[in-house]
Amino acid sequence: MFLTTDFGATLLLAAGYLMVRPERNPSTSIATRGYITREITDRENNVFTYSYSLIRGIAIAFGVGLISGLLGIGGGIIHVPVLTQFLCFPTHIATATSHFVVVITTFAAVITHVVTGAFTEGVRRATVLSAGAIIGAQFGARLSQKVSGVLIVRLLAAGLAMVAIRLLIAPI
Repeated sequence: MFLTTDFGATLLLAAGYLMVRPERNPSTSIATRGYITREITDRENNVFTYSYSLIRGIAIAFGVGLISGLLGIGGGIIHVPVLTQFLCFPTHIATATSHFVVVITTFAAVITHVVTGAFTEGVRRATVLSAGAIIGAQFGARLSQKVSGVLIVRLLAAGLAMVAIRLLIAPI
């Protein structure tokens, strides 16, 4: 219970921070020695240019994986804030990157659970859940093209706040 309430309080603080400061100033991510600069053009010809520290990114990925594993969560609620706030990724790139990471880890987890027999419904349940995730991702991707990065981060913050309040009111 102690860990659950601590996690809830941490999520609530993160949600408050993201509401107040949904985006980092891209100028804080100036390409210098040790930084990698990327330029991505999406199919609507929006150009995203950003720089990040590979060493910092690897350290953060390790930390997110460790925290996610310890807390038994997927990590997606941690990826986007970390990518936007600590690595200065543009929000749309951060959400796409987070989804990519979650797809890979979820695929590995589903295979592991199916092989070990941990699913009571087995492959059928995994297939239905996967189909729902794939369909939902298509709607989310289309919707994200129509909204600003600031709104995406603030919606994430609202979601984090709801989860935090749930954990604080009725710890698991």
